[in-house]
Amino acid sequence: MTRTSGGSARATDRILVVDFGAQYAQLIARRVREANVYSEIVPHDLTADEFAAKAPSGIIFSGGPASVHVDGAPRIDPGVYDLGVPILGICYGAQLIAHQRGGTVGRNERGEYGRTDLSVAEPGALLVDAGAGSHPVWMSHFDAITEPPAGATVTASSPDAPVAAFEAPDAGLYAVQFHPEVHHTPCGQDLIVRFVHDVCGCGGDWTMASVIESSVDAIRAQVGDGRAICGLSGGVDSAVAAALVHRAIGHQLTCVFVDTGLMRAGEGEQVVETFQKTQGIELVHVRAADRFFERLAGVTDPEDKRKAIGELFIRIFEEAAGGITDAKFLVQGTLYPDVIESGTKDAAKIKSHHNVGGLPDDMEFDLVEPLRNLFKDEVRAVGSELGLPDEIVWRQPFPGPGLGVRIIGEVTPEATAILQAADLIVREEVRAAGLEREIWQAFAVLADIRSVGVMGDERTYARPIIIRAVTSEDAMTADWARLPYDLLEKMSSRIINEVDGVNRVAYDITSKPPGTIEWE
Repeated sequence: MTRTSGGSARATDRILVVDFGAQYAQLIARRVREANVYSEIVPHDLTADEFAAKAPSGIIFSGGPASVHVDGAPRIDPGVYDLGVPILGICYGAQLIAHQRGGTVGRNERGEYGRTDLSVAEPGALLVDAGAGSHPVWMSHFDAITEPPAGATVTASSPDAPVAAFEAPDAGLYAVQFHPEVHHTPCGQDLIVRFVHDVCGCGGDWTMASVIESSVDAIRAQVGDGRAICGLSGGVDSAVAAALVHRAIGHQLTCVFVDTGLMRAGEGEQVVETFQKTQGIELVHVRAADRFFERLAGVTDPEDKRKAIGELFIRIFEEAAGGITDAKFLVQGTLYPDVIESGTKDAAKIKSHHNVGGLPDDMEFDLVEPLRNLFKDEVRAVGSELGLPDEIVWRQPFPGPGLGVRIIGEVTPEATAILQAADLIVREEVRAAGLEREIWQAFAVLADIRSVGVMGDERTYARPIIIRAVTSEDAMTADWARLPYDLLEKMSSRIINEVDGVNRVAYDITSKPPGTIEWE
């Protein structure tokens, strides 16, 4: 099994974001991309030679929860400082630069958290847009830099951080104690833009058009004159991946839509309509609900569900490929957050995504994953650039295993029918309230418990529906959506009155972290 990681432009400009365990590492990478420069998250334990092999235009050290004074705190290979590549340290990354390059990091008696006033004494290269004076920034640190490395100029300070920013242009070192990547730091994006464009000399030509162009070239190089099949799930990711690969190889692509029986209500018909009639892509429609329900019988563990669904998907693809000459490539809509959450060298596994960690080892296809390095909003932008209709591009994210991971416990046809009906009500009411594009995801979950209720003066003992709605930028973090009470009341009333087998509705107010967006 091999992969191609499309989505990363082949331009020479590349910013490496070194992850020191920060909650904001992915956000830093996104902010760099918003400056039209490609970014990539890498682990801190790469050697200097491994950094050099990636040919970065610049490097950003993320923050992190550790103290540089603690044994075992993450470090960077000292040889990285000798690569001649500009380095920007943020929070822990700033302290690490000072600690390793001859400065001093002091242990404060108190930390500095939240909104803080930054006093800019010398704008330097990074704070030129902010200018001298006082500016609000977001801090989150306990230790603080008290002396910068030799030859560095202190450009800003705060009440509890005497060296809140410093620059040493001759050494290519730049550091800020605050977090420029968060929206709470108004001057933050300007600072990142200054670093990647002015300091690192990046051209800013990483656009969705360039992503499409480079991905098309990579797909053609990998597939050649062979045949590929794409598994359409009904979600945004597989739809955009299919359209992108079709742009590259045309009639060599056949899409396979496996109707698992675990789709949202009415979605299977919409997928067939969109791709057969409006996109002109060859589509094989496989009705396999019975097989999936049979395979999932008695399976209750979330990881076992994902792996079972992923394996059966692949087996059905292999069967479909039997009628397609030379079909040895499988196109998937894997995204960057999928890869991170499924566990990589620099990230612990949170859950296996069926199209990443859930793939069987003996799979007979080579994988084509043109979106593997993209975040969700970038995928939507690519879809729009490719001309996909809004009802596909702006469809709310839907997990590859479908409703199988929104049914807690065993997945049965009866449980699926209950959830489909409840989920449809949630989506209808969110759309009617005009909140569809303001909410990242809104859906229903069917819990594997029962509670006593009273309906029509009779005792009931039925299952509850949990409504889940979140706001997010890229699914790496998410906050529970503050839906209006009258909207929640309407959803609850409709679900209880219209869906048999449900007598209670709850609303999930858990953010990510500590929870995940999906329940399984």
